[in-house]
Amino acid sequence: MIKILFVCHGNICRSPMAEFIFRDMMDKRGITDVYAASAATSTEEIRGSRGNPIYPPAQRVMREHGIPFDEHYAVQIQKSDYDIYDLIIGMDRMNIRNILHIVGGDPDNKVCTLMSFTGSSADVSDPWYTDDFETAYRDIYAGCEALAEHIIRAGKANE
Repeated sequence: MIKILFVCHGNICRSPMAEFIFRDMMDKRGITDVYAASAATSTEEIRGSRGNPIYPPAQRVMREHGIPFDEHYAVQIQKSDYDIYDLIIGMDRMNIRNILHIVGGDPDNKVCTLMSFTGSSADVSDPWYTDDFETAYRDIYAGCEALAEHIIRAGKANE
């Protein structure tokens, strides 16, 4: 089982979108031995014992593209996640910096940006500031598609 953790700042927009887009891609390919989850680097969207749900505009864009999603509440990445996940994928360079701080480094080279799978050093567009959830969706979809192909080419997933 390959375990992937998608990470953004608040875990209410980009990282849950990546989680559910990637899950849908794997389901459509019949790949069952890949697990995806998502988390935040901050606690801004976490109040008490339960985090906020996926931001409504992010839900809307996933519905518009036919991406199924279920109940999700923001959680923060923990140091122990480094040992649990095979890949920890940040949506932008600031996320990477914060991930490395939280997990204490990356000795096993598990931490990378989503867009690195497309051969790009760009960040996933942040819709929190632009309100452009369609561009974020397109970035995330392209990154997840490239990640899926990377996993398949590496022979790390069943088909």
